[in-house]
Amino acid sequence: MNHFADQLWQRLTGIMPGELQQAELGWLATPMQHQTLLARRRATLIVNRVRLFAFLFALLTPLWSVVDFVVFPFPLWIDLAFMRFAACAAFASLLIYYRPSGNLFDAYRAMAILFAIPTVFYVASRTVLGSYQLTGISAAIGAGYAFLPFVLLAGLSIFPLTLLESVVVASPILVAQLVGGYLSWAAFDWPSFAGAFWLMMLITAVSSLAGMSQLAFMIALVRQAIRDPLTGTFSRRSGEELLDLQFIIAKRNNLPLSVAFLDIDHFKSINDSFGHEAGDKVLIDFTSFIGRNLRRGDTLVRWGGEEFLLVMTNTDRSQAEAAMARLRAAGFGPRPDKAPLTASIGIAECGIDQAGDWKSLVDLADQRMYRAKQGGRDRVVSGEAPATTA
Repeated sequence: MNHFADQLWQRLTGIMPGELQQAELGWLATPMQHQTLLARRRATLIVNRVRLFAFLFALLTPLWSVVDFVVFPFPLWIDLAFMRFAACAAFASLLIYYRPSGNLFDAYRAMAILFAIPTVFYVASRTVLGSYQLTGISAAIGAGYAFLPFVLLAGLSIFPLTLLESVVVASPILVAQLVGGYLSWAAFDWPSFAGAFWLMMLITAVSSLAGMSQLAFMIALVRQAIRDPLTGTFSRRSGEELLDLQFIIAKRNNLPLSVAFLDIDHFKSINDSFGHEAGDKVLIDFTSFIGRNLRRGDTLVRWGGEEFLLVMTNTDRSQAEAAMARLRAAGFGPRPDKAPLTASIGIAECGIDQAGDWKSLVDLADQRMYRAKQGGRDRVVSGEAPATTA
């Protein structure tokens, strides 16, 4: 099985060179393993594209009533015009009142509303059209209504969706096509219907592939944007976004949230004495040693230079102190002269320290880190108590 997975990966990297890492391949199938920052960015993009789609439909849907007025009997035109303007109002409401929140379930809701509006319109219009015997140009225009599901399925291609999400969104449209065929059973043309349904399946497959390709490119871009290129830890910008999210969650649910500000001791002397390449290797080794000893859910952020921020969700002060004790006991790696590398650490916790926002929480941890520096380095300061060195 592993050999098959490796062979599949080699083939895929030939199709999408440099976009995905092997561990990210499963992210194209399901959103369950997506990182929080990727999910937030994807949710924002999906809602923005939903609003773009809604704008186009709100503009074009009522305009087609002019064509209906020319070719259809007046009673039929009235029924269709009412449906069109109702759909237009629904699209306009979606455009006006829906805004990106960074929440993936909000994005799902927006997509569900977007695709539900034309799907309901399609079933209703087919029902009304089926009660009239149309001929000539009227019959041709009426037949055009049957192409609405094809347009919707093609529209899936503008969204960065996983395979599972594409299937879930496309399924109601395919079901609606079956319902539409059932409603016109009296004049049912089985070969034509089978061909049309097969074409819809092909469009769904192509749109799903297009959405997954967008998602793959987005995963690569987000990975590059949120990671520090030297150490592989989260960059400061992505760390700030993560902190903002975790602080809101902690406050809303009355959960503890701790941060630890770590600064490598005497780092400047490493660059001065051994060169910047040696300093870069120390930074890489430092983050590697920490990464091997992080708890599940902890996030390490490179805040700047030799300063790092460790975000510890659902962690109170005593648990954060214990976590720092474990890290210091495991060690941060060696300096170029083989002496042990040490760090000065400041801890802050949002509940005990009554932080009003994540910035004040980080500032407090930063101040305590400087107290650790002033107290002799290689120690932890987590409150007003004396700094701990072991």
